[in-house]
Parts: sequence; C-alpha cells; structure tokens
Amino acid sequence: MSQATPRFSPAAVLRGSLVPVLVIALWQILSTSGLINPVVLPSPVQVVVRWWAYLLPTEAYDPAQSSWILWALSGEMLFDAWSSLYRVVLGFAVGAGLALPLGLAMGGNPRIYALFDPLMQVLRPIPPIAYIPLAILWFGLGNAPAVFLIAIGAFFPVLMNTIAGVRHVDGIYLRAARNLGAGKLTMFVRVILPAATPYILAGARIGIGTAFIVVIVSEMIAVNSGLGFRILEAREFMWSDKIIAGMFTIGLLGLAIDIGMNRLNNHLLRWHRGLEN
Repeated sequence: MSQATPRFSPAAVLRGSLVPVLVIALWQILSTSGLINPVVLPSPVQVVVRWWAYLLPTEAYDPAQSSWILWALSGEMLFDAWSSLYRVVLGFAVGAGLALPLGLAMGGNPRIYALFDPLMQVLRPIPPIAYIPLAILWFGLGNAPAVFLIAIGAFFPVLMNTIAGVRHVDGIYLRAARNLGAGKLTMFVRVILPAATPYILAGARIGIGTAFIVVIVSEMIAVNSGLGFRILEAREFMWSDKIIAGMFTIGLLGLAIDIGMNRLNNHLLRWHRGLEN
C-alpha cells in the first residue's frame, strides 16, 4: 500500500510563516512609530506581554493551599479556555448525537426524508445567534443556553453531510451486497455506514468548527466565564491588548481542535485512503 506523504516539511513551514512574520513586523513598526494609537491597536510586544500575564496564575504560590501543578494551571486564561472547550464538546456531542441518527434515517429512507426535509430546510438557514433571545428566555443564563446554541450550530453540518453520505453510496456496492444475499441490516451496517463515514467525519469537522465560533458569541451574552466573556470584559476597560490576546488564544485553540479532528479523520479513514495501519 502507498505511504502517506509528510504533511509538514521545513520548506512548507517556512513558506507558511512568511506572511504572518511580515504582517507582525509591519504591525510592530507602525505601533512603535506612533502612527497608531496604542489604546486602539497595541504593539505585538504589548500583546505578548499581556498574553503571558493572562496565562500565569493570579496569586502567589502557597504550598499549604495546593500543589504546584494545580497552582500553575490556575491562570485565568487556562480556566477560560477550559470553560469554552467544555461547552464546545458538550454542545457538539448534543448536536451531533441528534443529527447523526436523523441523518442516517433521512438518507436511508425516502419517506423519512420527505417527512423531515421541509422542516430542516426552513430551520437550516437560521443562524444560531438568532436563537439567543429564545435561549435566554428558555434556559436563563449560564451553560444551558450556550450549550443549546452550540448544539444548533453543530447539528446541521453533521446532518446534511450524513444525508449526503448515505445517499451517495456507490450503487455497485449495493448491488454486490444484494447479490451476496445481504439483508437490510447487514447492508446498512457493513456497506452504507462505512461508505458514508468520510462524509460524516467531514460534517463533524465542520460542525465542531462552527460550534467553536458559536461558543464565543454565546459567552459574550449568556455566561460569565470563557474566552468570549473575557474579551467582552476587556472591551469594557479598553484593554485592547487583552482583547487581542484572547483572540490569539481562540485561534490557537481552534487550530488545535482542527488538527485533532484532521488526525482523527486520517486515523479512522486509513482503509478509505489506502494507507497502512
């Protein structure tokens, strides 16, 4: 079988770093030259200093209170990142957990598809943030409305990709399975579901990315912790360096989630892509 080619090489990393380095250098030059108000747009050095302060624990280490590891992990940024990640995972699990069986049923049964598709097509264009007033009215403040909004954001990408995956199974596989005497259950479990898996995993990757976008919006409105809440709090005090530091943290966390999903997809789809175990 063919070997997977390395996805990252030194040359590729260098090329990918060129534009960000130039942008940061230009940003620093403009900030230090006085052409930009530092309150509006602080320099990259100020942002890095604030990001580091955001990462560090807010209190001095006291061995009598806790272990060093717990103290080192007690920084405000780590707590906010964990809060956001917890809501993303929980909301995605709810949304994908509802979308997957419904998508399999709609994709595999024309009658179920005809029954649910009109409702799904009406609800799908509505952005999750449009549900914010209802979410607060139904669930109040706290994690519940945030999880509800995230679940909506993750639901439709998983649903639509699952439907597409089931409906686009190659007819050759289906005819071959029927000729071998496969029943409906065997056909679904051994043929349709594996063939639809690449679509489902692609939908999951899109869904968790959407969930991460929605969690930031929901934290600015419905909760008092998380990266979105911290950015909104920094705006109230005109801490633009902390706003950008929070945005940078969101980007790093989103990148880590996307890389993790991509690695999971590659692992689960080794058979599909002809890669060795």
